[in-house]
Amino acid sequence: MDERPHRFFVPPEWLDGSRVQLKEQVARQVSRVLRMAPGDRIILLDNSGLEYLTELGTFHRDHVDGRIVSETVGRGEPKARLTLYQSLLKGNKMDWVLQKGTELGTTAFVPLVSRRSVSRPSKGEQQLARARHIVAEAAEQSGRALLPQVCPAMALSEALRQLPQGLALMPYENEHGLSMKEALQASSGQADQVSLFIGPEGGWDPEEVALASSHGVVPVSLGQRILRAETAAVAAMTIAMYSQGELGE
Repeated sequence: MDERPHRFFVPPEWLDGSRVQLKEQVARQVSRVLRMAPGDRIILLDNSGLEYLTELGTFHRDHVDGRIVSETVGRGEPKARLTLYQSLLKGNKMDWVLQKGTELGTTAFVPLVSRRSVSRPSKGEQQLARARHIVAEAAEQSGRALLPQVCPAMALSEALRQLPQGLALMPYENEHGLSMKEALQASSGQADQVSLFIGPEGGWDPEEVALASSHGVVPVSLGQRILRAETAAVAAMTIAMYSQGELGE
């Protein structure tokens, strides 16, 4: 039986010294969904990297009072930054990539509009808010203490202009000379910032690969098999995190 305390990201202003006041969805989740009671304990996260073990106190109609019992530094954050530049995918495939990427330790997600993207970003903030909600739930479940950043969708050219320093790789089905493993080994596993560019269902257009290469992005192979876009994303994130000593140890 899993007896780990439930985890919730909350606004920092809900924490006042040792006192806590839970509101809105978190209060409803604690009282009505989980049916918790005074004396039960949860972990609160304010996106500072700290975890606050909290004991629930008085239950009110619209909020729940509690007190912080102890605070510790979260242990679920990676030492290196991994940014996933993911071309927009159809249906719930993008949701799945966000969820699994958060579980694996990805620190930032940048949705891309590429030439062969079937999906297009929706107008307004609805799609972005949905993505951030998925990431927050996955972060709570997987023991993260910091929320991965989710950026608004942008064109590949814009993302390349903003590319951070570090190692940048682009898995590409027509690359047969350099594997992702070899590229990571060449960096001696010391890159503090790794950026991964994953194409859409139809793959990268050769001109996009050339453009990325001109900005220092290295095309790499993920192996002999053709992977679905969402599978390629998770495979690449897993390989990158393993190379940084964040998995399998």
